Amino acid sequence: MAVFDAIGITLVVVGIALLAAELVHPGALLLIPGSILLVAGFLYLFAPNDLLNSYIGPVAIIIAAILAALIEIPYYRWVAPVHRPLSTTSAGLEGDEAIVITAVEPGSLKGKVRVRSETWSARSSRPIPAGTRVRVIHGEGVSVTVEPIEPPASE
Repeated sequence: MAVFDAIGITLVVVGIALLAAELVHPGALLLIPGSILLVAGFLYLFAPNDLLNSYIGPVAIIIAAILAALIEIPYYRWVAPVHRPLSTTSAGLEGDEAIVITAVEPGSLKGKVRVRSETWSARSSRPIPAGTRVRVIHGEGVSVTVEPIEPPASE
């Protein structure tokens, strides 16, 4: 019986450690294994025969895994909400507003625009002076294609 106690205690301690690690570092995906180890550890401690010699042990562990998954998925959506990618590509800027900081000339990449907090080489089919608000309509490589944002027509 002492062997079962040692195994059960070890499983419970490791399960608690995994759950604690998940609380300290959310997103480590430790809720499911921690929950499974806790259930298995408690079964080893309090019902070793059910764990090893009947269907109750495996069913309890499967139920623990399913419940942990049902808790873990919304938890991770809450902890790590969807956000824009950390690295910016020119294609990811399409639709964003920008400001021209160096005049954009047709057929040239000398023009520069500031999109969000970054400066990008810009092109356009028509000249656009510095200070003009523009919209990114296409991104390719290290440059963007822009067009002026037309001011609303006065009534």
